[in-house]
Amino acid sequence: MVQDYFAMLDKQLRGLPYVKAEHRHALMSMVDGRTEKSIERKHSNISAVLVELGYPYLSGYKPLHNYQRMLVDVVAARLSDDAVLEQSVVHSADAPAAVPSVEDLVSRLVDAPAPFVAAAPAVREAAAQWRVRRGVDYLQREARNASLGLAGEQFVVNFEKARLLVAGADRLVDKVEHVAATQGDGLGYDVRSYTVEGADLLIEVKTTGYGMLTPFFVSVNELNVSRARFTDYALYRLFDFRSNPRLFAIRGAIDATCSLEPSQYVARVG
Repeated sequence: MVQDYFAMLDKQLRGLPYVKAEHRHALMSMVDGRTEKSIERKHSNISAVLVELGYPYLSGYKPLHNYQRMLVDVVAARLSDDAVLEQSVVHSADAPAAVPSVEDLVSRLVDAPAPFVAAAPAVREAAAQWRVRRGVDYLQREARNASLGLAGEQFVVNFEKARLLVAGADRLVDKVEHVAATQGDGLGYDVRSYTVEGADLLIEVKTTGYGMLTPFFVSVNELNVSRARFTDYALYRLFDFRSNPRLFAIRGAIDATCSLEPSQYVARVG
């Protein structure tokens, strides 16, 4: 089942067609006692494990975190043997990006996902140990893709101008500023926009070519600015950026709306 999932994920990352239902039906004929629903749940468990291991997941199989430790070991071991998938993941994380051309930009806004429900701590720790041993985190690697980040910020500038136009706030359109480009990236946000009433809207943009539930990375500066300017602050999460770009918005302090995990420490001797 894991190998079949990997085959679909490889096709997704390379932009090749596949039909999930056909794969499920083929698996049902090979695995006794498995219903289509149970196969879907197992695939969603595999999605959750891959996220914990620092890999993208298969669209349409929302990560489901009620998996057992054994699945972590199986998925991690299979990843070690799948050089083809590894190559596709590397390419997807590093590939340059362009600003997608879409109709009706405002319609690309969707509701934010439900709050994250984590797996058991011991199981997540097992996944973290595998990730350290393998020495790769492709979600973090993609997050450092400067071309992708810039394209996402430019997309948001276009989105904000379209949003204000549709709302009848034409006077504010030309004031939207890509501050990460004009003032540098140390402000704690990337785009200065406005509410329809003319109040500041400070937007931090996080872009991924992967699915909606892909974790993202937040700097201490971004967190602090979101706390200090929580009434004006918004995080825009862009996802499926290369194939079907959409975004959701989260207003307020980041630590009030997201589950944060430490990923780096400042160390001093003594």
